[in-house]
Amino acid sequence: MRLRIVVYIFTSCFVTLSCKTKTENTIAISNTSFSTPKDTPILSYVINPKKTSLKFYWKNKKDSIIKTFKSLKKEVETNNKELLFAMNGGMFKKDYSPQGLYVEKGKTLSKLDTINNGFGNFYLQPNGVFLITKNGIPVITKTQDLKIYKDIYYATQSGPMLVINGVLHPKFNKGSSNLNTRNGVGVLPNGDLLFAMSKEKINFYDFASFFKNNGCENALYLDGFVSKTYLPSKQYKKLEGEFGVIIAETKLTNTN
Repeated sequence: MRLRIVVYIFTSCFVTLSCKTKTENTIAISNTSFSTPKDTPILSYVINPKKTSLKFYWKNKKDSIIKTFKSLKKEVETNNKELLFAMNGGMFKKDYSPQGLYVEKGKTLSKLDTINNGFGNFYLQPNGVFLITKNGIPVITKTQDLKIYKDIYYATQSGPMLVINGVLHPKFNKGSSNLNTRNGVGVLPNGDLLFAMSKEKINFYDFASFFKNNGCENALYLDGFVSKTYLPSKQYKKLEGEFGVIIAETKLTNTN
């Protein structure tokens, strides 16, 4: 999302940390049951980063910003690969450069943003970083705790954190009228990644609850109204939208 000077006003109160909804639908994904609040369709996808080709993309070999799923699809297909999944991977500035930290293949292309009192969702503290180590281990951590992690191969910074050590972000309010399309990522207990995007507008509390209900100890918000997902295996083949960082999974095609 291009950063907007927006102040989100949150009512000061203690949040009930239990995120169990009274009525739930269940979506079966990769032999795992995922609960979704009734009447709030959420598109979700599970990836094992150690067994699949999951990468972060920003620019192509010509140093041009990829920007769209369509461009990324063409890019990977020239390398005999098929695009299986793509999701916008964090907030970005007007020139489509990443907001905050961005690491690609071990190289830091955008520095960590440690401002604590900025405006907008990115600065709703605590914000965080989604990273993958050189060994394929996924981590979602608060920005302030990033220094303990080494051998970072991919990383994108965003905010706010959705789930922090098994607890919803303290500034999320149940029943909030702050509704928007949202996407995010969480780490499952087995080390797999759970990516999710709401198909309809949803508040932070309910969106974060989706990750907590499904066992994510930590989860990070990636973006809002610009959020898009390309996932042809679930009949989601939309290629529109313009982004900064894109997170995508590919596989080699049969060239015989």
